Amino acid sequence: MKTIHGHDRLPPLKWPVATLGTFDGVHLGHQKVLREVVGWAHHHNGEAVVITFSTHPRSITAGKASGFIASLQHRLILMERLGVGVVLVLDFDRKLASMPAEEFVREYFCRQINARGIVMGFDNRFGKGGRGNTALLKQMGPARGFEVHEIGPVHVDGELVSSTAIRGAISEGRFERAAAMLGRPVSLLATVVGGEGRGRQLGFPTANLDLHHETRPPHGLYAGRTTIAGHTYRVLLSIGNQPTFHAPGSPVVVEAYLHGYEGELYGQYLEIIFIKKLREQRQFESAEELVAAMRHDVEQLEKIPIE
Repeated sequence: MKTIHGHDRLPPLKWPVATLGTFDGVHLGHQKVLREVVGWAHHHNGEAVVITFSTHPRSITAGKASGFIASLQHRLILMERLGVGVVLVLDFDRKLASMPAEEFVREYFCRQINARGIVMGFDNRFGKGGRGNTALLKQMGPARGFEVHEIGPVHVDGELVSSTAIRGAISEGRFERAAAMLGRPVSLLATVVGGEGRGRQLGFPTANLDLHHETRPPHGLYAGRTTIAGHTYRVLLSIGNQPTFHAPGSPVVVEAYLHGYEGELYGQYLEIIFIKKLREQRQFESAEELVAAMRHDVEQLEKIPIE
């Protein structure tokens, strides 16, 4: 998959079909849009193109920072798995937020991509004041040489699938509900960063994780899995304030113990898929008591199927 960042020109594209959106979580609704883009493009031996954003538009439109279910790198991985061929990543800043919808169409869908087809979600809006929508695109399409398809909403058990609903479910630990709307298990993509090295001293070397503002589940110890170089490993994922070693209110630390893995992970991306919650975070009286608990946790982990 080709990824173009910023306002750089895209290379010439063959019969491009494009869509636009944040695609936070790449959930079932997003997947319906993206599969239409990919299928339509492939029908014409063309290229499937996505315009997305490095920062959440609400950071500008609502004037407050906003995290993602899935970081940009995570979204790119998920899009590639669905067959997207080209992604144009824009920085959503005040200039882009104030761009009239018609100008956005001319600049990106027409001049940059030269789209022959455009796919829109039922609630997709773009341009200053959110004036850009399917109706506007259909008005501009005949003169600009593109056709427009609109994709309707997706519901699960009567509830509209949305990033907001999924974000809430993950933050509350309702993984089954979130997974039903995502169309896949809940996962996170994180970079391995340096830590205190305490896990190695205790005999359970852990990888400290930077989640890049992905939605974080509640504090606790979780069973999960990750795949490295084609091999899948069981994972113990700890989310919390490390109460055995730090005072209440300390920064939240996310650590992963990869059972059976030997090797260096620093600087790498890890995609960890959640399986189940094992227990709540606890404060232990000593390091020895913590080690005993971790041994029990590993025993529980070994009993859990990972395929």
